[in-house]
Amino acid sequence: MLELRPYQRQAIDAIYAYFQKKTGNCLICIPTAGGKSLVMATFIREAIEHYPETRILVVTHVRELISQNHAELMGIWPDAPAGIHSAGLGARDVDAQVLFCGIQSVHKRAYDIQRCDLVLVDEAHLIPRTSNTMYRKFLEELTVINPYMKIIGFTATPYRLDSGLLHKGKDALFDDIAFDVPINDLIDEGFLSPLISKKTDTQLDVSGVGTRGGEFIAGQLEAAVDQADVTRAAVEEIIALGQDRRAWLLFCSGVAHAEHVRDAVKARGYSCEGIFGHTPKEERDGIIEAFRAGQIRALAAMNVLTTGFNVKSVDLIAMLRPTQSAGLYVQIAGRGTRLHPEKENCLVLDFAGNVARHGPIDQIQSFVKKDKEEPGEAPQKVCPACQAVNPAAVQYCIECDFEFPPPEIKINATATTKKILSSGKPEWVRVHDIVYKRHQKEGKPPSLRVEYMCGLQWHKEWVCFEHEGYARQKAVQWWFQRVGLTTPVPNSVGQALTMVDDLPIPDEIKIRSNGKFIEIMDCRFHDKGGDHDRSNAA
Repeated sequence: MLELRPYQRQAIDAIYAYFQKKTGNCLICIPTAGGKSLVMATFIREAIEHYPETRILVVTHVRELISQNHAELMGIWPDAPAGIHSAGLGARDVDAQVLFCGIQSVHKRAYDIQRCDLVLVDEAHLIPRTSNTMYRKFLEELTVINPYMKIIGFTATPYRLDSGLLHKGKDALFDDIAFDVPINDLIDEGFLSPLISKKTDTQLDVSGVGTRGGEFIAGQLEAAVDQADVTRAAVEEIIALGQDRRAWLLFCSGVAHAEHVRDAVKARGYSCEGIFGHTPKEERDGIIEAFRAGQIRALAAMNVLTTGFNVKSVDLIAMLRPTQSAGLYVQIAGRGTRLHPEKENCLVLDFAGNVARHGPIDQIQSFVKKDKEEPGEAPQKVCPACQAVNPAAVQYCIECDFEFPPPEIKINATATTKKILSSGKPEWVRVHDIVYKRHQKEGKPPSLRVEYMCGLQWHKEWVCFEHEGYARQKAVQWWFQRVGLTTPVPNSVGQALTMVDDLPIPDEIKIRSNGKFIEIMDCRFHDKGGDHDRSNAA
């Protein structure tokens, strides 16, 4: 069996912890290329080993994902009682204990499939909030059959353009995020390939393009950006900056636009093929395999390859598709984060202004953009200390009272100098002193505020022993990192304060600036003789 990475094990444990305390549906958020398929496969095997009668559905919308998820389970559990129901894969099983499904194939067959205890939805951000959809009708019918059924959503982007965060607001299917790991953590730990960006001189002009339903109107967008001179200039830059890179993905704004980009690349002597939503299955598979084998240098795509596309060698992404969808933007960038022995990083060239529009992919501020006549939900922001979701206007976190930095003045910039990731490498700084304080917000559980003196600066973090969900999980991890697994985790801040004098003081903490605040990522102690050495913490 493949060995789980630490965060993958934590994701599975978070599911168990969630359902021990709560009755709703939860989300597991893991960045693209972070191994969601292995997390799902391991969880499925463990669930059935512990509860042999459990019936599980794994539902998604892309046949490549159905096949990948099924193969992952069979890889770690060759005797798994698993089957597939997908017209695209030519399989129509309805009886398997673990059934991997395409939503297009099963949405009218809930009563053929019958009782399910768990439904795992891959790419859960694709479930619309409205009830009159394939996903929602199918899940509602399954719930009628088994009112105790639980739904677990897996996604890299827990928000939708039309309705904001998946677990917030009216008619939300999910109730909470049980686990979330930042993309920067996985890059720093060597589990994902870094993304870098370089200045581009060419920019697509969308100033006259209208918006419908929160997204650019497709026909107007393609007409605005599909200009021969602009395409030639962009391709010239792609070739100049990417000539030493082996696998290019070019995301375009329409089929005709993609064809023109493809032709411009080929005119310069580089192999390139177009791939679109209507490309026949056999032809698409052949093009992708040739790209994977290095026989094709570039793919010009429209409405495909943003999910279920797994070619690890991709080391250049060109955004030639402006979008107001933060989720689509993150999914596009995520195509370059897989590790490959022949690449050091993936270069992202943003001709579309998406980075300026949404921010770096590790700092997406999730909000709803709608036409003026449609009511939208209030903008929100997530606290970096305890992960609580806050109204955008608050100065202090409603849960732990973290102080948000003052808002920046927004300027319509060109995006060419913006970074696809928010910051450079983290740094370790020496800790000279430490202070523990109780922090109380009226009407909210208290937290332990930890202040580290590093030279002339103080860096703060909040440890939420009395909270639930991800904030409590972080508190448990924080405690075990200092005392190991033998000392019980405090259940209250008051209890923790009676024990902090016995906690070892970190010699160093790992911090990262994202341009707005300092995030404490890790700490380390210098061990001597098997004990934490505190002699350097003066």
